[in-house]
Amino acid sequence: MNRQTQAKLTLVGAGPGDPDLVSVKGVKAIADADVILYDDLANKALLTYARSKTEKIYVGKRVGKHSHTQHAINELIVHFAREKGHVVRLKGGDPFIFGRGFEEIQFAKSFGIECSIVPGISSAHAVPALQGIPLTSRGISQSYWVVTATSKDGTITKDLALAAQSTATVVILMGTRKLQEICDTFSGFGKDQTPVAIIQNGTMENEKVVRGTVKTISEKARLASISSPAVIVVGETAGLSNEALLSELETNQLLN
Repeated sequence: MNRQTQAKLTLVGAGPGDPDLVSVKGVKAIADADVILYDDLANKALLTYARSKTEKIYVGKRVGKHSHTQHAINELIVHFAREKGHVVRLKGGDPFIFGRGFEEIQFAKSFGIECSIVPGISSAHAVPALQGIPLTSRGISQSYWVVTATSKDGTITKDLALAAQSTATVVILMGTRKLQEICDTFSGFGKDQTPVAIIQNGTMENEKVVRGTVKTISEKARLASISSPAVIVVGETAGLSNEALLSELETNQLLN
């Protein structure tokens, strides 16, 4: 049955990995879906919120691993929205932070499909936070950049050089394959000793963390076999940690 008049797309941010970090509104959308198109970085545990009759289709997208092209995913959204009704596009992190969510919304709207968005918690914020790394902290960092390492043509993004010249904390997503180039960029601005933290599989049980400086982190990451998905944090706040936070709290309690 053609349900074009009821066709609907909801773009749901699945969060950084831990299924408990999805929003209540996201869970409600999943529970209402007729079809779910989900990515590789969206935790599969979230699919348990769906009805038993809901069709669940893997359209995995990760750096270097694409089971479907973006155009194919766009067409699947339109096809299932017309044929089934409510399509939930379940994407890791936040769909509007390097998630190409806006492209999917634009494509669906061009076919007259009703669209809504449920933002997700981005790994750019959550993953460092759970390691005790604040992106801003009074007296240390007053701002932060979130950049992707790779531009559309595959080269390292020019924004990285701009970020490296600032005093801000720099969070780099999808950058493990270009780690040495990233470090070379920061070194070019005299930042060899700037702290760096790399968190692989952040918020998950198999999380792995490597810390160092711009000068040492590439070798440390190699020895630790760091791979994607990982969040790279460069800046003075990357030298902070949960241990340092606990120590500061204990000191404050003694002083008070």
